[in-house]
Amino acid sequence: MKAVLTRVTQASVTVDGEIVGAIDCPGTGGVLALVGVGRDDSEDAWEVMARKIAELRILEGEVSVEDAGAPVLLVSQFTLMGQTKKGRRPSWSEAAPGADAEPIIGKIAQALTERGIHVEQGRFGAMMDVASVNSGPFTVLVEC
Repeated sequence: MKAVLTRVTQASVTVDGEIVGAIDCPGTGGVLALVGVGRDDSEDAWEVMARKIAELRILEGEVSVEDAGAPVLLVSQFTLMGQTKKGRRPSWSEAAPGADAEPIIGKIAQALTERGIHVEQGRFGAMMDVASVNSGPFTVLVEC
């Protein structure tokens, strides 16, 4: 499992002209979490990822999403699992099939919500336009 976590002041996901998820957090900021689920991820990888999203101290003042009460925009992105070692076309063979990945993204969202974090989401499997205003910029890659 991989994620790109970006500190943002605003972020949104639009599908077919409709905003399906958005956060607006000009103070300490929030996090746009692009998450890719792998075919061979461990059973508890989603729990580790949820904990990392909640607890990494990447917001202004070195605080976490959980500490700051900041929102998260969670977007499934299987393309993070793409392999580019050879050739000119990425291979998606390491990405989990949609039927396996969708419930895992749901588990991450639920775990964050249970921690009291406001979570907005993209639409799984849809062609999404993701917009963000990056703060810093501050972006980290998390692998579980």
